[in-house]
Amino acid sequence: MGRRRRSVMSEQLKYELAKDLGFYDTVQQEGWGGIKAKDAGNMVKRAIQLAEQAASKSQQP
Repeated sequence: MGRRRRSVMSEQLKYELAKDLGFYDTVQQEGWGGIKAKDAGNMVKRAIQLAEQAASKSQQP
């Protein structure tokens, strides 16, 4: 019996990242399970970059 994890990223953010990284069509056709592990990793890396940029902007006076 598997447990579902609560998503940290919003669905909207995940779809935007998939569009930016070029695998949105795969997600539309096959769902999130259809993407490659490399694409998922790239999506997480990009989300971290965006979060770091937002944090640095919010800390500037």
